[in-house]
Amino acid sequence: MNITEISIKRPSLIIVLFSIFTLLGVIGFMNLSYELMPDFNQPVVVIKTGYPGAEPNEVETSVSRKIEDALSNLEGVDYLVTKSLPNASIIIANLKYGTDLDKTMQDAQRYIDNIRKDLPQDILSPVMSKVSPNDLPIMSISATSDLPASEFYQKMKDDYLPQIQQIRGVAEITILGGEEREIQVKVDQAKLKLYKISLQQVVEAINRSGLDLPAGKAQTEIETNSVRLTGKFSSLEDIKNVQVSIPIPGSPVYVKDVADITDGIKETTTISRYNGKNGIGLMLKKQGDGNAVDVSNLVRAKFKSIELQNSNSNVKFVIADDSTDNTIAAVNSVVFDLILAVILVSLVMLLFLRSLRNSLIVVIAIPTSLVTAFAVMWLLGYTLNLMTLLAMSLIIGILVDDAVVVLENIQKHLDKGKDKLNAAMDGRMEIGFSALSITLVDVVVFLPILFLQVFVADMLKQFSVVVVTSTLTSLLVGFTLTPWLASRIGKKEDLQPTNLFNRFLLWFEHQLEKFTHWYGVLLEWVLGHKLIFTGIVLLLFVMTVGIMKQGIIGKELISTGDQGKFRLALEFDKSTSIHQNNLIAQKIETYILKQPEVSTLFSNIGGPSTGIGSLGVGSANKTEFTIQLRNKKDELKIAGLKKVPTEDFMKKLRFDLQQKFPGINYSMAALGLIPRSAPIEITLSGNELDLVMKSGNTLKEVIEKIPGADNVRLSVEAGSPEYKIIPDKDKMQRLGLNTAYVGLNLRTAFTGNDDATLTENGTEYPVRIWLDEFSRQNFEDVQQLSIINPMGMPVEVSQFATVQQGNSPSLLERKDRQAAVTLTADALGRPSGTVADDVVAYLKKNPLPTEIQMTWGKRH
Repeated sequence: MNITEISIKRPSLIIVLFSIFTLLGVIGFMNLSYELMPDFNQPVVVIKTGYPGAEPNEVETSVSRKIEDALSNLEGVDYLVTKSLPNASIIIANLKYGTDLDKTMQDAQRYIDNIRKDLPQDILSPVMSKVSPNDLPIMSISATSDLPASEFYQKMKDDYLPQIQQIRGVAEITILGGEEREIQVKVDQAKLKLYKISLQQVVEAINRSGLDLPAGKAQTEIETNSVRLTGKFSSLEDIKNVQVSIPIPGSPVYVKDVADITDGIKETTTISRYNGKNGIGLMLKKQGDGNAVDVSNLVRAKFKSIELQNSNSNVKFVIADDSTDNTIAAVNSVVFDLILAVILVSLVMLLFLRSLRNSLIVVIAIPTSLVTAFAVMWLLGYTLNLMTLLAMSLIIGILVDDAVVVLENIQKHLDKGKDKLNAAMDGRMEIGFSALSITLVDVVVFLPILFLQVFVADMLKQFSVVVVTSTLTSLLVGFTLTPWLASRIGKKEDLQPTNLFNRFLLWFEHQLEKFTHWYGVLLEWVLGHKLIFTGIVLLLFVMTVGIMKQGIIGKELISTGDQGKFRLALEFDKSTSIHQNNLIAQKIETYILKQPEVSTLFSNIGGPSTGIGSLGVGSANKTEFTIQLRNKKDELKIAGLKKVPTEDFMKKLRFDLQQKFPGINYSMAALGLIPRSAPIEITLSGNELDLVMKSGNTLKEVIEKIPGADNVRLSVEAGSPEYKIIPDKDKMQRLGLNTAYVGLNLRTAFTGNDDATLTENGTEYPVRIWLDEFSRQNFEDVQQLSIINPMGMPVEVSQFATVQQGNSPSLLERKDRQAAVTLTADALGRPSGTVADDVVAYLKKNPLPTEIQMTWGKRH
């Protein structure tokens, strides 16, 4: 007794089996989370180490090379790329496919901990992260209030953000802009000379005075009391009255005698605006396993709660960008297409099978095959995303195959006059091998994807599992459920024109017969003219190959699509300050917002980029705008506009900006459903830095001429202005100074020391001690910086050192411990894969020098 016979004669087993499948599918669907794309971690680990105040050369020598050495024995590493920037070291470990990322990160952390004592004391703790689309910010928020700026920032930091961070699924929130309160101790250099006091003495006096120290316990046999010395600063007067020295007995020198103490704000490093209005920008990331849609909804609800609680201060949170809007829209669109596909398939079956009963069987068979996929997705930890839902849309046509071929053959036996049970059994047995063949053909196409050992396989794995699961289930349905239903509700069809519906079906059948006759005539001609038809087929094949070769049909990993959103990055001269950057960026903002096509603009001045290739380090000379165009029908109708292709608007806007605001490097990237970084990334490395840079510049010039290549950049560029102090060791030592003492004074003078704090109402505010702004502005200020030696003599820097003004690299790069440079390029107007093909073709004809190694970026 085979499975079909069991289904027809003893259907209890099949009913129970498919009831279980349906129940698991419904439970699975209710528990599936929404994502735009499957969670695929690229085989890359990024290790970022902050080193405040350090230049690239110092970062490379003191931090990057030591961490490189520590990671040299890390398993699974294909190659290491090291980037030494001002204030930070970035090491990118590109791993071999299949390496366990979590284990690699644990091993890397252990190796770095082992050499922690060899690294500078001033560095921040190394931070490790994976490179994944799900690690990007899912929301950009602009917060405003009627409160004073510094008070609002502190409330945001101490009150509002902790409430948001407690939400399940929230991983990290980056603050952009705002004014953070800071107590400024601005030391007057002339007064230091007068009192013969060093800047370091002021720092030590303040840091040692503002402490709370537990002293132990005072206890008797009856009671115990703890003893604590309370010395923390609680007001500006406490700091002003700190005694620095007593040069003359009975005449102490206080901090207020040598410095101006003010309640100010921390030096601005980032500025955030939304549609031209200043505020505090928030970039919110979710946890790797968090549901983006749920996180977004919970965060929005929390924002409304905070707004209600602080209505007196008019606290407002505006969602500048929410990637889950696209996720929900995309998922809903695919779900709608899925439902529509089932309905249309049923109608088509009604026309061709001419039976409402058979159409009903098809309507039952397709969802039954699909629902099992939801159960499997839930059990495997998959999500409802574009890949899984598109797989379901694709297989609607595949799923109907099994049901149709079986049903059509059963109907043929019913029309011969057989009873329902025999017709169902004979019809299925007769067509069983054909049904098995057409199903397994589909399975063998998608099954190998599960075993691919390439990056793209992670993205397609869920797609493949859904297709294979649903297809195999449809085969089971075709062999069991469909024959059983046909044996119960099947009926011999003898259509008569008794009503309008029957007359329509008979008319359609007549048209179908005419089409079949026409096709038969055409087929006879083809069979009678085999050579001519073979020539036509070959001609079409040659034309197809020609189109591919000509690049008419482009290539790229994932199409960006036109979402009406793009990122505009501005890069000024490297000497540009954050204030000058902001001044010009504000003018550009105003111009962009005047364009009728622009809906919203989120500004990030000086902050870290939000792209997938971002190193997470901001720069004072860089600005990033996220621009959303009007693309909804209602918006366009109100504004009286027609929808403009995003790329066309981008090109026009850049041309206009270059005319009105010259001298700025403008780079653009369209933002679609899938975030991406520069699609072309090539790393050149070798033993000789000069040869590497020469090869990099040559390749850059070539790529700039390729149509579609945009914003071609080299990672290592000169031009960062610096004042280099070269001490004469002999003179310095004769004057009673040493390198460490001089360096400490220089850092304090120009960067400041913020170890001390002022406590007010339980909140600690940093106290920054440095020179006043008039004494740390230019070349002469560096030369004339006065350092008090141990004998109390003021010594200027120019007396023991030469100060040189020059340029330094803005970044130093290494690959596998060799000098390197990375060339990146965007694609605008042409698919990225097509542009990359042109680069590959050039390199084949013009190979790089043998001393240079070239690596294509793995992240794209």
